[in-house]
Amino acid sequence: MSGHSHWAGIKHKKGSADQKRGLVFSKLLNAISIAAKTETNPQFNPRLRTAVEKAQQNNVPKDNIERAIKRATEQKDLEELLIEAYGPEGSAILIEAITDSRNRTISEVKKILGDHNAKFGEQGSVKWAFDQSADKRGPDADERGNWIVKFKQEISEEAKQKLQELIEELEERDDVQKIYTNI
Repeated sequence: MSGHSHWAGIKHKKGSADQKRGLVFSKLLNAISIAAKTETNPQFNPRLRTAVEKAQQNNVPKDNIERAIKRATEQKDLEELLIEAYGPEGSAILIEAITDSRNRTISEVKKILGDHNAKFGEQGSVKWAFDQSADKRGPDADERGNWIVKFKQEISEEAKQKLQELIEELEERDDVQKIYTNI
């Protein structure tokens, strides 16, 4: 019964769970670093306070959070990107990313889009279909808000499946923070 060890099964499950948790930690810590660029004190930076609270809810160790805040003061090359794209049947896609290498992230996203027959959009070509919301934000919320759909689009079930596969592959990238579609 080679390969049927109970402990080998646990090792594989734990490895997979650790990899997913590491991806979530990476995204949360990048969000903290970006938020801390303007002000490192969470009491005076509502966006940072929100990012830290979200990290704490996901059990990110306190040392990692402190390192991410410190990294923001030392490492000035982190930047936010808003990438616009067209998915199956012309569906609009907005991709928020945080990266230390703009060119690498854009080329990786372009490759993923190309693999799924989606197209990279020029700046402003997709954003018109969305509005940056101020709803559900109190005085402590981050200043950006979320993108809400102004113009919904109907697509076939087959296209929805293709779009879901595209989104799943994009979310595997640790640079990608959030993805919005008009579906």
